[in-house]
Amino acid sequence: MCTFIGFLTVGFQKVLCPGSAQTAGKFVRVGTRPDTLGVQGWLVNVTKTPQVNGVNFGTLLESPGQDITTLFQRDASSYPACNGLSFRAAAEAPCGNNACTLPTLNQQTLSSLNMVNTSLIVGYDWSDVAQLQNYLVLDGAVLDMNSYMALHPTPIPSDSVDAAIRQILTQMPGDSGRDGTRLFFFYPETRAAVPCLIQRYYAGNIDKITPGCFASQLILYAGLIVILSLVMVRFVMSCIFSWFISARLAGPPDTMSLNRSAISPAVMPEGANMSIDNPNGTAPWASGKKLTVPSKSMRSLASSNSTLLNDGTAPIVSLAQIGAELFAVCLVTCYSEGEDSLRTTLDSISTTTYSDARKLLFVVADGMITGAGEKKSTPDICVSVLEADPRFGNPVPMSYNAVGAGVKAENRAMVYAGHYTVAGRRTPTIIVVKCGTEREAATDKKPGNRGKRDSQLILMNFFSRVTYNDRMTPLDFDLFRKIHILMGVTPDFFEVCLMVDADTKVAPDSLKYLVNCMHHDQMIMGVCGETRIANKRQSWVTAIQVFEYFISHHMAKAFESVFGGVSCLPGCFSMFRLKARKSTGEDWVPLIIKPEIVKEYSQSIVTTLHEKNLLLLGEDRFLTTILLRTFPNRKMMFLPQARCRTVVPDTFKILLSQRRRWINSTIHNLMELVLVRNLCGTFCFSMQFVVFMDLLGTVVLPIAITLTYSLIINMALDPPKTFEEAIPLVLLIAVLGLPAVLILITTRKVVYVFWMLIYLAALPVWNLILPVYAFWHFDDFSWGETRKVEGEAKGEAHGDGGAAHSGPSIPLRRWEDWERSRLRKLRREERRRREFERQHGSYMTANGELLTVRSPVHSQYGGSDTISVTSSEDEHWAAQIGGYNENSASYPPPPIGLMPQASVSGESVSASELESMLEHGYDDRPQYRGASQTPSPQRYQLSDRPGEYTPLSRTAASSPVSSTGPVDGLSSAAEPYRTHVKKRSGGGSGAKYGPLGPLDPGSRI
Repeated sequence: MCTFIGFLTVGFQKVLCPGSAQTAGKFVRVGTRPDTLGVQGWLVNVTKTPQVNGVNFGTLLESPGQDITTLFQRDASSYPACNGLSFRAAAEAPCGNNACTLPTLNQQTLSSLNMVNTSLIVGYDWSDVAQLQNYLVLDGAVLDMNSYMALHPTPIPSDSVDAAIRQILTQMPGDSGRDGTRLFFFYPETRAAVPCLIQRYYAGNIDKITPGCFASQLILYAGLIVILSLVMVRFVMSCIFSWFISARLAGPPDTMSLNRSAISPAVMPEGANMSIDNPNGTAPWASGKKLTVPSKSMRSLASSNSTLLNDGTAPIVSLAQIGAELFAVCLVTCYSEGEDSLRTTLDSISTTTYSDARKLLFVVADGMITGAGEKKSTPDICVSVLEADPRFGNPVPMSYNAVGAGVKAENRAMVYAGHYTVAGRRTPTIIVVKCGTEREAATDKKPGNRGKRDSQLILMNFFSRVTYNDRMTPLDFDLFRKIHILMGVTPDFFEVCLMVDADTKVAPDSLKYLVNCMHHDQMIMGVCGETRIANKRQSWVTAIQVFEYFISHHMAKAFESVFGGVSCLPGCFSMFRLKARKSTGEDWVPLIIKPEIVKEYSQSIVTTLHEKNLLLLGEDRFLTTILLRTFPNRKMMFLPQARCRTVVPDTFKILLSQRRRWINSTIHNLMELVLVRNLCGTFCFSMQFVVFMDLLGTVVLPIAITLTYSLIINMALDPPKTFEEAIPLVLLIAVLGLPAVLILITTRKVVYVFWMLIYLAALPVWNLILPVYAFWHFDDFSWGETRKVEGEAKGEAHGDGGAAHSGPSIPLRRWEDWERSRLRKLRREERRRREFERQHGSYMTANGELLTVRSPVHSQYGGSDTISVTSSEDEHWAAQIGGYNENSASYPPPPIGLMPQASVSGESVSASELESMLEHGYDDRPQYRGASQTPSPQRYQLSDRPGEYTPLSRTAASSPVSSTGPVDGLSSAAEPYRTHVKKRSGGGSGAKYGPLGPLDPGSRI
């Protein structure tokens, strides 16, 4: 391709229009330029020429441009092309019979006569040649044969050249222009005489360019128009987007749009699995049946699952009830990042101006691995920043279908739930630790690792199954319960998903701006913000990336946003819409969670080079490609008001590895996108054509930079004399100069011009070294130096799974079935507790809870079976449900805000009271104190609602949960996980350990 482009740029013009024919623009039509005459084909100015005896220049100027070469003294030796030829037209002296009155024809004579050469060639039309006597044409050159015919009025015997000249001048019709090219080139002896005749009798040229030169000029001008138009249109559209469109999208939604009615989040879309007796199409957890009111001790924050619904039955709500802040899940994917990077990202998201009640941090640790140079593993780091919710106990490894082949198709993950606290903010947080199967934990170096795409698919599959009420894996059901409890609403209320890498710092207002953009147009299915560089002055490698990041956003993405077709939403900072309301407001349209998209994005077996470049190197770009291909009429946008900062490669080795992946995935994704015919526009004025030009421009980067420097050198050595010669220079100035103007217009910061100069100096790196390296490693699908793991060498791709998997399949059940099994388990334990209580007075559950008589267990979901207490499936599903009871009265909801709280004084216990406590048991649940107590000196401490319970101290009491004994429903197969994780975390044998340290659910918050 590069060879073809190089030939098309340089060689094609030389083939169609060789140097001998490149005279276009140098001709002046005979008779059109006054005060000029022709001398050997050149147009000379004779206005200052003095009178010469025998020559009347005034009479000659009555016919401007006519040839006066025959008036100058000449001899046969003046024409080297005629040496060695014997025919009369070449051998004899031109000035026979003393017909030449002017001095010898040379530069000195012309100067003495004050004749000025205009450097223009006398041009003749065919009609001019036909009207002039004794003129003929050879290969486009016009020959004045008057002097020859005057010397030889009669034919010369045995002279083939003379015969040919006379045949053309006497026998050819005058209206044809007397073109003798074919006749002279037909015979060898006459063909040899052509250069001599042109040199000796040349009077000018036919004022017509050859077809080849015409085609060459046509292609040159067409390329100029197309490329310059694209550059100018991109520039103008980018300015329009920056000045007018982006500000409107970033603004808050107006009252009129919020007051309109629309479909409720609890209504499932068309095609979802719903019961026959559900006329409203709502999800089973939002059933219209009347909810059973649980006892006070059983109430929890999760009981508000119908926060925005009218008893869960109303399919239509006002958008004002939902508000301007949509429920947003913030996905943070981790692999080998350090604690500082992770905390920076989580701090920035948690401290955004977006309400904590409307955002959920969803962190996924991709395997039990330790980053290069790190002392703690990534799961340890993730869990260490979480304040765990004691209601959920120790997490149990839950199975799910992973991205991988063979044994890698199954994976397990532990779900930690709690809050992330920083600067007075408490953000609900879910941490998913992919820990792998028992076999992986024992043998693999990176158990649980399946890649970033698998981490994204955990979230996508979960919301897809929730939206369609499809069959869930145990991991999905565990996520459902914990998200519901943390957020107070069921997961189907979430409408948008922010995807952020673990080394990105989000600006405080960015989340609000992105959600506002989603509010303004329901057709927007994805939007990204501007990514800036946090370490731009760290090294020369980071410095050359500053302008590249800027121009890729403010010119490329801004231009594509005008048409709603941003071809790549970067995975480090993008928001996707999970589902959108139809324009009529009567139904939902699932977008990123559409089953077809999830299925295509979750391909496990990739065999071709094209598929591997799509799925193993450019997951984020491929997700954008799938969405545009599935929903070509919807929009992908860029919002410059939403900003983030990320850490870019600071060494050339890491940059080389990163750009190898980016360039190769870009080419293959554009190859997919260029086939989408329904994108905005038509022909050259379409996004499909723009995508094609981007693809072409990416492929030919090496030859483009080579030709650019060649052009600069040639222009410096030989400056252009005509506009045609200057066209490449005009294009180069437009391509490189307009971004500088765009910088000054959009940012009004001159410093970016300095960054642009650094970028231009590094053009050989961007356009030659990086592309050539990427093309040479087209079959390399590793992540190279970008994300290094301790002790890791260059490994295989995530999709390689070895032998086929023959183990037990992962259970898939709908939410109703999982919930029935959970409730049966609770009823069964309640019955066992009562039986044990009748015999011994108290009962210790598998969770370590000391239970007394309590009210019957009820479900917070009205549509589930709460009657059956025995089932043959109970023991089978117990391990997949989890061993915790989030409604346990022993563990109240964790604090959610900051408030002044009185300190609690200790109380002494007498010996008789202590003996009674040891005999009958002691309820160590926190004692709720009335608000009328006289407070001790004030101190700020995390708390929920004032007056309801005393907050738990971080340093005080012991756990009410036993640290021994298995969790109810946890199979013995789960024990290796604890042992494996404990070893990685350096834990002792006295406490239960998660991925990091003791994670006793009774630990005080």
